[in-house]
Amino acid sequence: MNYGAMNYSDTSFAQSTTAPFLSLEAVRKTYPGVVALDGFSMEVRPGEVIGLVGENGAGKSTLMKILGGVTRPDSGTVTVDGVAHVGLTVEASIGSGIAFVHQELNLFENLDVAANIFFGREPLKAGPLRLVDRARLREMVAPLLKRVGANFSADAPVATLSLAQQQMVEIAKALSIKARLVILDEPTSSLPIAETEKLLDVIKGLRAEGISVIFISHRLHEVERVADRVVVLRDGMLAGTLPKSEINHDQMVKLMIGRMLKEREKAAEAGRAPGGVALSVNAVRTSAYPDHPVDLDVRRGEILGLAGLVGSGRTELARVLFGIDERLGGSVALDRKALNVGSAADAVANGIFLVPEDRKLTGILLDLSIAQNISLPNLPAHAKRLLVSASAELATAEKQKKDLGIKAPSVLTRTGTLSGGNQQKVVLAKWLAMNPKVMILDEPTRGIDIGAKAEIYGLMRALADAGVAVLMISSDMEEVIGVSDRIAVMHEGQISGILDRDDFSQENVLLLAVGKSPKLAHAVGGAQ
Repeated sequence: MNYGAMNYSDTSFAQSTTAPFLSLEAVRKTYPGVVALDGFSMEVRPGEVIGLVGENGAGKSTLMKILGGVTRPDSGTVTVDGVAHVGLTVEASIGSGIAFVHQELNLFENLDVAANIFFGREPLKAGPLRLVDRARLREMVAPLLKRVGANFSADAPVATLSLAQQQMVEIAKALSIKARLVILDEPTSSLPIAETEKLLDVIKGLRAEGISVIFISHRLHEVERVADRVVVLRDGMLAGTLPKSEINHDQMVKLMIGRMLKEREKAAEAGRAPGGVALSVNAVRTSAYPDHPVDLDVRRGEILGLAGLVGSGRTELARVLFGIDERLGGSVALDRKALNVGSAADAVANGIFLVPEDRKLTGILLDLSIAQNISLPNLPAHAKRLLVSASAELATAEKQKKDLGIKAPSVLTRTGTLSGGNQQKVVLAKWLAMNPKVMILDEPTRGIDIGAKAEIYGLMRALADAGVAVLMISSDMEEVIGVSDRIAVMHEGQISGILDRDDFSQENVLLLAVGKSPKLAHAVGGAQ
């Protein structure tokens, strides 16, 4: 089935009159000191896409655990096909046709696609050895891959697939157990634009087959595109439900956080003018594209958005500027003075800081406290006679906690227990305590809810207003257009063009991302 060729504009499908096959009624779940769900109720009808939204900590994860049978509610009922249960087991959940595609994919990269889809359920040949019947396995997998619009074979090693393709494998696995409801948890958070489109088409295709989908995402424009109904969680309770005709960004935000919110911290306010060039990149070559030099200037007091498709070389450039990877050629200047950054320590010493793409892996130490993470890059400033002063460490952390609005009981709280937005604030806090000159942020709001995003945007704008040069790498088109003062676009390791605000548009960014010229005359440096 070619989902891309189907027409999904008609949303008056059968689920509007079909009885729900799954419902939750007055479900409550508490943990010590926390009410995770408080009298929550919802229904799922066959063949509908439900957008489930809410800030981090709203109760979405607990709800998913209850549906998956991992957690049992304290009270309330879960009804499947008219039969009420006080809670599901994992086996009952699977048997009811509930399948999950988690944000962190659960695949064996050393196995091929077919082995992953039917792992533990492989067809076996007759005979004493009971070997896997590979021919039969491929026959079983082929129609599943066709249903999700996959462009790879059952024999393809999972390690060779893109993230979007791996998610298709997960969805095919769900279909293999005759899923009636597929729950997608932040499925597009790490995907580029083109692969996001493919996944959204797959979701619409599932709906066309009568399979229900719960789509959990912080990218509200995607929810608006695919959802037939939106369910909003706030503080463990049902904040409201929006029918298709009422789904829009502002209404979702209002229900999520209880108030209207400016869509973006708009850049380029009237009268604002950037300062001189802070960071100058001249013919810099990276290991990703050693034959393609990069030229780029970042001005003091501006947020320069760096856009491009995945694999265009954006992160590799950031790693070279921060001294993680070797610069293969060209030069870098800070405030017009030549700069030789051979290590991250050199970059930090010169006031160039990086907020990395994967904050949990390379941005913070989850087992350390907030205070320890904030002081770690600058221990000499918190030391007396070569010993770290706990009081100095706490004083710095308390100031950053207050200034950045880090939500935690104490600066001694373990960082791994914080929400994604607050973890990102800790990453920012450790650098802000050191007076940055250039701040490089790689995917600064990935996996962060709408309220925390607005706070991060506000912090970025405050940095720029204080004269810091901010380079923001992002795959979120709305973010790039809404937050940046200028947008530089990379294509195959080079800057294909730079857009001033008057020329901002999704079309222009995409044209430059594929190496073509933008349509508006104000864009400069476009490739032919």
